[in-house]
Amino acid sequence: MSDTYSQLVNNPVGGFVAKNLGLPRPVELDRYEPGAPLIDGRVLVGAAPGGRCGEAVAAVLAEAGTPVDSRLDDEVREALGTASIDAGIWNDEAPGAQRWKALVFDATGIPSSARLRELWSFFHPAIRRLEPSGRLIVIGSPPGDCDDPAEATAQRALEGFVRSAGKEVRYGATAQLLQVAPGAEGRLGSSLRFFLSPRSAYVSGQVARIGAGRDVPAVDRDLPLHGKVALVTGASRGIGSAIANVLARDGAHVVGLDVPALADDLERVVEPIGGSAIVADITAADAPETICDALEREHGGVDIVVHNAGVTRDKTLGGMDAERWDMLMEINLTSEERIKLVYRIKIDVDNKRHELKSNMPADAELLMEN
Repeated sequence: MSDTYSQLVNNPVGGFVAKNLGLPRPVELDRYEPGAPLIDGRVLVGAAPGGRCGEAVAAVLAEAGTPVDSRLDDEVREALGTASIDAGIWNDEAPGAQRWKALVFDATGIPSSARLRELWSFFHPAIRRLEPSGRLIVIGSPPGDCDDPAEATAQRALEGFVRSAGKEVRYGATAQLLQVAPGAEGRLGSSLRFFLSPRSAYVSGQVARIGAGRDVPAVDRDLPLHGKVALVTGASRGIGSAIANVLARDGAHVVGLDVPALADDLERVVEPIGGSAIVADITAADAPETICDALEREHGGVDIVVHNAGVTRDKTLGGMDAERWDMLMEINLTSEERIKLVYRIKIDVDNKRHELKSNMPADAELLMEN
């Protein structure tokens, strides 16, 4: 829905009309702005006994300077207390109007379904105190990494709990599950920061899996995509335009791609963000070569590809003819696969050529170049 509609139905007069006519009233979500804090409000943190991720959670919140509350008897309290953080005490039995922007619970210590009651104990008195655009985050273990079947069952149940909670929270709040492999607690930070922040608006009911991974260079958190080249197909308008702007905001050089008929619209999208344009019909026979050559020639390759281009021609399966089916598959799937295949072939050829050149005399290299 457009911003104009949202503004209309969310003002007092428009809201009255919308309510009486049964019109939808979209919530105005918190959206990320450069320089804004990680999360605008207090965070309530809890943990089941024996949880593995308390210190990692505390470190993220301390670094962000986020004010935190926790129960006096939570094991995570000790981790919070050792961090330079505004850590308050929450007594769920005491009356009060305490509200939180996020609820974060470490469930990695839950060993059986009977202990899932820890979830109820933490979230039951707090979930209705979650602020608009709030965040509900559960941290668990990958079921496949659990040695005990009872523990695997309990950890598997966390996904259903989070999806159910995601339907219960309102006013733009979201619910997520972060599955952290044993030994990967130190890699929780980037995922936790993303799902706490307004960068994750609209994203709910997701399962993010965090494994051992590999060490990577330090990233500028305001511009995490700095130095990356991102190709966005169907970038001239709508969702594609929004994707291009977000990628550019996060530091990427955006290469927008769309059909010749929308070349002017595409230019109006990429010019203000300092991006580049490739005008091509991705279903054309020469499109893979055209796109791959442009990416290699102008940008030295590509790091991120968002295949946003697509069409919808809704029909029942019984009413869809072969031509319509083929068109949908070609635009939405097959064309992207052909582009990826050509790009991989080019990379393989370039790598083999480089390997060949590195193992031959200089005069042979000159002949090869010619």
